[in-house]
Amino acid sequence: METPTPPPTLSGASSPDEKLLGIVMHVLCLIGFPIIGPLVVWLMKKDQSRYLDQQGRELLNFQISYCIYGLLSALLTAILIGIPLLVAVAVASVVLTIIGIVKAADGTIYRFPLTIRIL
Repeated sequence: METPTPPPTLSGASSPDEKLLGIVMHVLCLIGFPIIGPLVVWLMKKDQSRYLDQQGRELLNFQISYCIYGLLSALLTAILIGIPLLVAVAVASVVLTIIGIVKAADGTIYRFPLTIRIL
């Protein structure tokens, strides 16, 4: 019987520049560029930094997932259940992005909850 393989570990930032770009990716989400902002930074730096590659993948998966949740909630507003769901998704998105900023400032990668791992 083989022992199960542990999940991949997320490495931390090795330089202040990597931490700064990790923070920038999260802040871009808060100021109105939830997918495009991190995508641009990730595409430019993913081959140069393992930390930024992991950070970008995690953040993009989170943003895509929560956009899908928001769209589904918006569709459910027709039967009124979507209104509280839409508010919950919006609040969760902002709060979790702020937690991601704090973690990026520490040089660690935050694994966002309820995220579909697409990338």
